[in-house]
Amino acid sequence: MKIGIINVTGYAGIELARILHRHPDADVVSVTGRSEAGNELADVLPHLSRLGMTIEPEITKSVDLVFSALPQVASAEACVPFLRAGVKVIDISADFRLHDPAEYEEWYGKVHPAPDLLETSVYGLTELDREGITNATLVANPGCYPTGALLALAPVVSSGLVTSQVIVDAKSGVSGAGRGLSMVTHFSEVNENVFAYGVDGHRHLPEITQELRRINPRYDPKIIFQPHLIPMTRGIHDSVYADFVDGAFDSPEQAKERVTELFHEYYRGEPFVRVVSKPPQTKQTWGNNDCLIYPTVDKRTGRLMVFAVLDNLVKGAAGQAVQNMNLMFGIPETTGLEQIAVYP
Repeated sequence: MKIGIINVTGYAGIELARILHRHPDADVVSVTGRSEAGNELADVLPHLSRLGMTIEPEITKSVDLVFSALPQVASAEACVPFLRAGVKVIDISADFRLHDPAEYEEWYGKVHPAPDLLETSVYGLTELDREGITNATLVANPGCYPTGALLALAPVVSSGLVTSQVIVDAKSGVSGAGRGLSMVTHFSEVNENVFAYGVDGHRHLPEITQELRRINPRYDPKIIFQPHLIPMTRGIHDSVYADFVDGAFDSPEQAKERVTELFHEYYRGEPFVRVVSKPPQTKQTWGNNDCLIYPTVDKRTGRLMVFAVLDNLVKGAAGQAVQNMNLMFGIPETTGLEQIAVYP
């Protein structure tokens, strides 16, 4: 199949090009970049020289699928013409994740350019909606933070085991902020420093809430989602805390045993979600498409704790996008994504 990548010069676009280069069924035929149009990809990003392509201002060739790695708002504007022409699209930005146009405007400060498409977009968290993704024309790739948080919560929310009060304490590497220059991501500001941001509300919160309600329509989540920036290049670490509903278990020990069994059963056979036996580390997913999850129960308070890690540019962006592409075109889901993490 023929692939176009919009904004190959952003971090997600770069990772897409890297993954798709070794995908046996994907042929990247056109790539765009706003500031680098007209330049050779090898000159702008030397590690992608094997692709032998020129960065263009627009997709110029006939394609079967377009990936958009533009920032929100700009991405929707770029995607709409392809969707109207019947070309399948996977949008890595946030433009098609929220199904309510009013909620989109509230969180992103812009009127959505194609609100009718919000009704037909499929939220592309692969493990939770394979059927929808398989039949989709437009897939909204999830945010990196929500990917970990939702996979950490799905087993217990679907089973009705936890109360509505949930805390998601999240950390991200600096690449999650993109390649744009900012004082916040300046080396001297980030190095040897950790800080919370989005304290009054982060844009990933409404998609977490929306998808938890879809997992269990009877569940009314009241989420505290607090992200932090960590001085590392890649990685997401979501620490999730929740209370069990009254009477769910007789003791913390019983809760831990049964929750562990629940997570193992829920993700049995999943190629990219692994329930592990001790708290995972972000470097264990560096460069691959895995999400590692460790559920446990605090023996003093009886509170659920779930730790999830992933690479924000792979499972949190480009890798998950390719996983969704495979489903959309009837290709084995793991194709092109079976690499082991880079270590150390």
